[in-house]
Amino acid sequence: MDERKIAIQVKGLEKAYKLYDKPSDRLKEALGLSGRKCYKEHFALKGVDMTIYQGETIGIIGTNGSGKSTILKIITGVLNATKGSVQVDGRISALLELGAGFNMEYNGIENVYLNGTMIGFSQKEIDERMDDILEFADIGDYVYQPVKTYSSGMFVRLAFAVAINIDPEILIVDEALSVGDVFFQAKCYHKFEEFKKMGKTIVFVSHDLSSISKYCDRVVLLNQGIKLGEGSPKEMIDAYKQVLVGQYPLPEEEEEEAEPVTEEQPVNPELLEYGTRDAVIEDYYVTDEAGRRCSAVLKGGECCIHMTVRFQADISEPIFAFTIKNIKGVEITGTNTMVEKAFLEPVKAGSVKHIAFTQKLDLQGGEYLLSLGVTGYEKEDFQVYHRLYDVLNLTVISDKDTVGYYDTNSVIKITDEQ
Repeated sequence: MDERKIAIQVKGLEKAYKLYDKPSDRLKEALGLSGRKCYKEHFALKGVDMTIYQGETIGIIGTNGSGKSTILKIITGVLNATKGSVQVDGRISALLELGAGFNMEYNGIENVYLNGTMIGFSQKEIDERMDDILEFADIGDYVYQPVKTYSSGMFVRLAFAVAINIDPEILIVDEALSVGDVFFQAKCYHKFEEFKKMGKTIVFVSHDLSSISKYCDRVVLLNQGIKLGEGSPKEMIDAYKQVLVGQYPLPEEEEEEAEPVTEEQPVNPELLEYGTRDAVIEDYYVTDEAGRRCSAVLKGGECCIHMTVRFQADISEPIFAFTIKNIKGVEITGTNTMVEKAFLEPVKAGSVKHIAFTQKLDLQGGEYLLSLGVTGYEKEDFQVYHRLYDVLNLTVISDKDTVGYYDTNSVIKITDEQ
C-alpha cells in the first residue's frame, strides 16, 4: 500500500456536453416544451481515474480534444463534472486559459489583488508578496495600465508571476507558458525546479514533450476522453507517438466508436477570407503519414496539406499556396506551385482541382496556424482569387526542441585532435 499523502484523487470522472442541432432546441428543452431528446451527448471525459501524490510533478498529454484541459478545469472547480468525484488536499494555484481570473478593465496591480483574494489571501498577505510578483513579471510600468492593453506575452508573465508567488501547495498549468518568450519560459521552468525541491505538487498539460520528459515524475495519456495509460515519461511519450500514427491498441469500446481513427480538425471561426472568388477553396485538411486526417503531427514526420479548389472562371496559370505561422503571427515557412514549378497550366471554368503538398516537418514542437491561397497573374497584374488566413490549427509534437523555429538536424562528430 502506497503511504504517500494524496494531493489530488480523481475517481470515475465524466464530463458530457449537450450538442444541439439548432438554438431553438436548447430553448425548447429549457422551457420543458420538448417531448423528445433534442440533443446528442459528447463525452469530453469518460470514467477517468487518477491519483496524484504530494510532491509529484505530473504531466498530462494527448491530442487536441482528448480532455486534458477539461480535467484541469474540473480539478480547479472551473467546471462541474457530470459524474465521478474529485478530492483535493492543498491550496491550488492555477494558470489555465489566458485571461482566466483576470478583469480586463483592471490594471495589473488590481488584478494581483483580485486573484490573491479569490485564492483566499488577505490584503496584508498579498502586500507581502507584491514585490516578488512584480519582480518576476518584469513588465515595468505596465502594471498600472488596464490588462486589456497588454500583449499576450505581458499577460502571461503577470498571470504566472501571481500563480507562482502566492505560495500554493499545488500548481496547475495548462499550456500557458507557450505564449511567453524563451527567456521567460526558462525562468518559469527554473521556478518549477524550485517547487519540486520544496515538495510542491505540479500538474501541467503541454505539447512540448521535451519539457514533459525533463520535469515530470509520471505522465498520464488521454485520448478522446479516455485514459489510455500512465507511467514514466518515456513510456507514455512512446505510447503517444503510437496513438498519433494509429498503432496504439485502443480500448475495444473506443475502437468501435472511432473507426476509422481520425482526429477532429478545429477550424478558426474568426479566419480572414477574401478574394475575387474566380477560384474558391472548397475543402482543406491535413493528413498524416498513414493518410488519416489529423491536427497533430510528429516533428520530423511526413504530413500532407490538402485543398480542393473549384474554378468559376478560366484562369491561365493559377498558383496554389500554403503558409505556416506560429501563434505570434510570425511566418515560419510555406511555398507555392509557381516556386516549386509544379503546375503552370491553364484551367477552365467548372474544373475542380485537388492540390496536395507533401513534406517532412522539422518545426519545433508547438502550435501553428495554416493559411491557404489561390492567386495568379492576369497580364502583369497580380490577382488574389481566394485566400484563407489562419484557417486551421496544426500541432507539432516533439520530444527534442532546438533553438529557433526549425530544426537543422545537425549531425555532430567529436574526435580527439591529433
